[in-house]
Amino acid sequence: MQRPASHDGGAWWDLWFHVVVGLFRQIGALGRELRGSRGRYVVIAIPMLWLLAFFLAPLLVVLKISVAERTGGVPPYSDLVAIGEQGLIQINLSLKGYATLLTDPLYVESYLNSLQFASISTLGCLLLGYPIAYGIARATPAWRMFLLVLVVLPFWTSSLLRTYALIGLLRDNGMVNQLLMAIGATDAPIRLIDTPFAVYVGITYNYLPFMVLPLVANLMRLDFTLLQAAADLGAKPWRAFLSVTLPLSLPGIIAGSLLVFIPAVGEYVIPALLGGPEALSIGSRIWEDFFNARNYPLAAAVAVAMLVLIVVPMLLFEASQERRAEKEAQRA
Repeated sequence: MQRPASHDGGAWWDLWFHVVVGLFRQIGALGRELRGSRGRYVVIAIPMLWLLAFFLAPLLVVLKISVAERTGGVPPYSDLVAIGEQGLIQINLSLKGYATLLTDPLYVESYLNSLQFASISTLGCLLLGYPIAYGIARATPAWRMFLLVLVVLPFWTSSLLRTYALIGLLRDNGMVNQLLMAIGATDAPIRLIDTPFAVYVGITYNYLPFMVLPLVANLMRLDFTLLQAAADLGAKPWRAFLSVTLPLSLPGIIAGSLLVFIPAVGEYVIPALLGGPEALSIGSRIWEDFFNARNYPLAAAVAVAMLVLIVVPMLLFEASQERRAEKEAQRA
């Protein structure tokens, strides 16, 4: 690549020229690397660097804030490392936020409520999503695509709008109460909004596709001739389901449950809109501490504790699954 003749802005043109040449050289080097034996490591390294930059780095920032002291300045927390009067490096660590989580009943109740909301909603998604996924997996290819579109169709609108729609359905003069009174099931409106029941309905409705899609992917790989073989051996349909279908679909159940449970634990919008002020959750406490009380260290400690509460059981479960797989491989 030849350098064009320089004009009045010679310094600027030289800089631009070297940048373009360097960019083409880097692209060429990357192409040669991908064609080489180490290309697969480069392909793996790119998403790993992305995770390090946009997951690990913010997590370290939150962890740093969680062990800082609350101050009245901007930002409203102290520096982790400071230089003393005599030039000595001082490390300022405070565990007041974590101590508050263990001693303040409000935060303990918030954690328990969030776990309850997530657990019951995950169970609801499983009970509703499994029959849907089974029907989609057994459908013809043309119908299967149409049904999958119906499952993901709610994602085309904001979850906030869908939650507001539920408010219109569940309020005292909403469609649900009007239907119940029309069929004679009740004489007066039933209190549905601002209750834990509304939170369960909202989370189940918003997160149901996260349960259905992994189950469909798992059930589509299932050999349904095994069910016919079980029937030929005299097994009743429910017995064949419990002995064949359910165990083989367990990976899909686990994947879908994790996809629903993990974000549901930290859900803020749905409990705030459908559960009312009494529906304490971890998400609401983080919002309150960050934006209203401006207690950044406490809010960061709540977020870190929630992450540990979710990640540690997952790691233990994954380790137990690996040990189980190793034992089965040794037996084989």
